[in-house]
Amino acid sequence: MKLKYIALLFLSILTACGEKTKESKETNLRDEVKPPHIVFVTGEEEYRSEESFPMLAKLAKRELGAKVTVVYSVDSLGYIDPNRTDHIAGLEALETADLMVVFMRFRNLPKTERDYITNYVESGKPMVGFRTTSHAFKYDNDSTLIEFNNAWPAKVFGQQWITHHGHFDDGKYPVTNISIKEGHENNPILNGFSEFEAYSWLYHVDGGDWKLQGDSEPILMGHSTKSQHEINGKLDEYSLDNPVAWTKSYTGTSGKKARIFFTTLGHPYDLKLPVTRKIVMNGIYWALGKEDSIPKDGVNVTLDEPFLPNNSGFGQKFKKNRKPEPIL
Repeated sequence: MKLKYIALLFLSILTACGEKTKESKETNLRDEVKPPHIVFVTGEEEYRSEESFPMLAKLAKRELGAKVTVVYSVDSLGYIDPNRTDHIAGLEALETADLMVVFMRFRNLPKTERDYITNYVESGKPMVGFRTTSHAFKYDNDSTLIEFNNAWPAKVFGQQWITHHGHFDDGKYPVTNISIKEGHENNPILNGFSEFEAYSWLYHVDGGDWKLQGDSEPILMGHSTKSQHEINGKLDEYSLDNPVAWTKSYTGTSGKKARIFFTTLGHPYDLKLPVTRKIVMNGIYWALGKEDSIPKDGVNVTLDEPFLPNNSGFGQKFKKNRKPEPIL
């Protein structure tokens, strides 16, 4: 009788373990097939990310099957207003995000909104950053927040704002030649890449008194074809050649290492070019750990509808009377 009881007990334990293992496998399978949630944070008033990010979000939804959310600076009536620097509506979406794609410039967000961003950054989840995100925040009147102006973006994304080589008739012609950094020809982010001319004037991020931070690994280089620094005789400080895209990692308070892809490209006319969209989409795949899924010729970035953005520029150069809409 005692042996029978022990046998039944042992059998019940094995059954329970089997059910737990089955549940664990099913949970892992669900996690594997669950589409990623990508949150696109647009908060800058110069480069029309309020137009380019919805386009990129549609590509991410189509190609990755991702759930996508785009959040914007909006005015008191809910209209998109990139000139409003103290509010980005919908940042709470970052609480469930698997990837943050961010294009910000000199925002002075309140703590409640800033915390959504910084909490995500510290979580160990991946990020893709554009251009002016090297100066995402600007807090002038609070010494306790000064670190967000320069130290924070350098630590997280690899560099702070330094200088660029000059606008020169913005949007009328390209001003930067883009090529692969030697030794990175087989990087999956560059699948399908071909050299091109960019409208984004070259940012200085490395060289002279400055060095890319952390383990930043440049993969694309830019050569400025017209430079204010050359005119002023300062090329010893600000070279005509600088990285325009790099990968790095960031380990936050969670202790988890995040993958980061950053590019100083971002002019709206650059994103009309398939090659630029391909770099970005490949970078999104890589950040999510899906580099093995990047086709040899890069992610499909053919658009389902025309992308006709306004030119870059400050002031009232954005499209008016538009409210955020879900990505269909």
